[in-house]
Amino acid sequence: MGIVPSVALAEKEEKDTIGVTLDELSVTVVKQMARLNEEPEAATVIGRAELERLGAYAIKNISDVVPNFYIPDYGSRMTSSIYVRGIGARMDQPSVGLNVDNVPYLNKDAFDFDIADIASVEMMRGPQSTLYGRNTMAGVINVTTLSPMRFQGWKVGLEAGSGTKIKASAGWYHKFGERTGLSVVGAYGSQKGFFVNEYNGKKVDHEFNWSGRVKFYHRLSDSWNLQNSAAFGILRQGGYPYEYKNTGIIAYNDTCFYRRFTFTDGLSLRYSGEKFSVTSITSVQHINDNMTLDQDFLPEEFFTLTQKKKETAFTEDVVMRSNSDSDYRWLNGIFGFYKHLDMHAPVTFKDRGIEDLIEKHRNDANPSYPISWNTRIFDLNSRFKIPTWGLSAYHESDLTIGGWTLTAALRLDYEHSTLNYNSLCDTGYSIYKKSDSEYEHFRTVDIDIDDKGKLSRHFLTLLPKISASYSLGEDRGNIYVKISKGYKAGGFNTQMFSDVLQQRLMGIMGVGAQYDVEEIVSYKPEKSWNYEVGSHLVFPGSRLELDLAAFFIDCRDQQLTMFPDGTTTGRIMTNAGKTHSFGGEISVRANLTDQLSLVGSYGYTNARFRKFNDGIHNYKGNYLPYAPRNTLFLQGVWTIPTHHAVVGNITFDVNMRGTGDIYWNESNTERQNFYSLLGAGVTIGTDELNLQLFGKNLTDTKYYTFYFMSMGNEFLQRGRGVEFGAALRYCF
Repeated sequence: MGIVPSVALAEKEEKDTIGVTLDELSVTVVKQMARLNEEPEAATVIGRAELERLGAYAIKNISDVVPNFYIPDYGSRMTSSIYVRGIGARMDQPSVGLNVDNVPYLNKDAFDFDIADIASVEMMRGPQSTLYGRNTMAGVINVTTLSPMRFQGWKVGLEAGSGTKIKASAGWYHKFGERTGLSVVGAYGSQKGFFVNEYNGKKVDHEFNWSGRVKFYHRLSDSWNLQNSAAFGILRQGGYPYEYKNTGIIAYNDTCFYRRFTFTDGLSLRYSGEKFSVTSITSVQHINDNMTLDQDFLPEEFFTLTQKKKETAFTEDVVMRSNSDSDYRWLNGIFGFYKHLDMHAPVTFKDRGIEDLIEKHRNDANPSYPISWNTRIFDLNSRFKIPTWGLSAYHESDLTIGGWTLTAALRLDYEHSTLNYNSLCDTGYSIYKKSDSEYEHFRTVDIDIDDKGKLSRHFLTLLPKISASYSLGEDRGNIYVKISKGYKAGGFNTQMFSDVLQQRLMGIMGVGAQYDVEEIVSYKPEKSWNYEVGSHLVFPGSRLELDLAAFFIDCRDQQLTMFPDGTTTGRIMTNAGKTHSFGGEISVRANLTDQLSLVGSYGYTNARFRKFNDGIHNYKGNYLPYAPRNTLFLQGVWTIPTHHAVVGNITFDVNMRGTGDIYWNESNTERQNFYSLLGAGVTIGTDELNLQLFGKNLTDTKYYTFYFMSMGNEFLQRGRGVEFGAALRYCF
């Protein structure tokens, strides 16, 4: 049996229009007053057919397809940074929210994963904090997977490609009568990789992953329905193909890998009455991961880092909204969450690290009494327990007056976080006394550090939003203006504890100054005001759809990831004083004929520091690092019907993605110029059985996806070259 959605949805998916609306329970349907393309939001919806053409099995695959939306592919799947309109985060809390089948993912380390049988992806840009809460100050992504109420039968997929990549999935979808549906989906993926570590001759970015999902839907009565979606994922990955800039090669001696287990479950229960509806969305999520890496990324015995985390989170969102078609509509909600993180993050110093980073500094300061470490390897251990909880209440009112719709919304948000830390180090060194031309043992110093402490932070804020939109007529679109506040809570710099311990150790030897733990470990909330004007335009006669938006963002205390000066082992989250970001977006779709369509999107962002002085440098006027100034996507799709039962249609797809310029550091001395990647594909077959052949980066464009400094050394990650592959899909 083939896919059997409603006729309207089937037509929309075939045309891949913006604004596919799903009837089933989803967080967007619950929280939006109208269809998404009628809301005063800069939003893009990508349907199933377009996702398959793009080979989009993870959210990073739609980078650049959505204007001003960029996800660099670097490091490992833990490093899932997202940048929208100059706002982004490389570590800790995300700036863009992610919901998959109503489960809000609170930890960005779990964002990058493969999702089988995606039905649609919605990306709303600009602050969504009023309705969606924490960590959505740059936008929110809502992913909905295929429902057993829309398709019944088996759905099987197989893909192979460059890098010895293999992906396979199988899903069973079944309806038990008219009220109940169940689906069970399993998927597997692997690749041997693209980048070679010249030190040992092995691929560094190999990967294996397994995932599964069970989705259940039941209509309890005409007024009540229930949906539950449970999913798990297992990942085994290499990663971190960072090349040393001086040599242009990847070469390091210690093991690097990333391993992760995730489990999520989301239960949605909805009552829909004549005048109002109430929806409860309850979720649990768990992540257990291990990042181990050669932190100096050189073929030397400096130091390594292992970061093991276990985090469990619970969320509850209760939304009550009016169902009437009156001129006044309202929505009320209460959201609460609790998450608990256990982390163990030892930094292991080895021979060269002990010599260059510790012994040399101490002996230069006191050459008459030099020291030598008793062992050539020791650990700086850090253990953390971080419970965090929050509670929010929010309201939105819509008032329609003629063609105008006026909206006002407000959220009261409270969050509390506690850091319990334990810093440990058990080692020692010997002091020697210089006598004439010889050195004799003076004494031995044992080091036994066992520092414990507790820090607490709480954050309270109001998040308003106001907007006005004017309807241009039924199915012709609207124009809108919106002002909204974005917000991301503060937190703790756990990765700086290795530096805190290192300075503590140096202090015992009488060298250097110790960090103020409370000052260096905490960072403040990030706040922004977003001013936006835009339009969703539909021209039925010309079969043209056009989205436009212009924005200005005034951001205070923007959270930035930096590497402190010198030979440090950690990264730090700091707050820039003030940044401004302005730009625009355009998305256009032209269905020239029933067989030929053209799609294009362009985003421009000018994001600069207005006030940021780190005590050494003044970065005022410089561009914000890692956020691209331009994103571009162009695509042409031509379908040729063969009217043959087996061959079906032949569809040609040619597309181009463009990104850049990207500045890599606050001083703007390093950058990636604008680059474009050409892709193409041809799909032959029917909805039930089709074969897709595709190529990516066909011009073999050379570009970089990441740059950073460690211990004064510069590193880069090169983007992938030309790739080819084939995908087979079968529904029965």
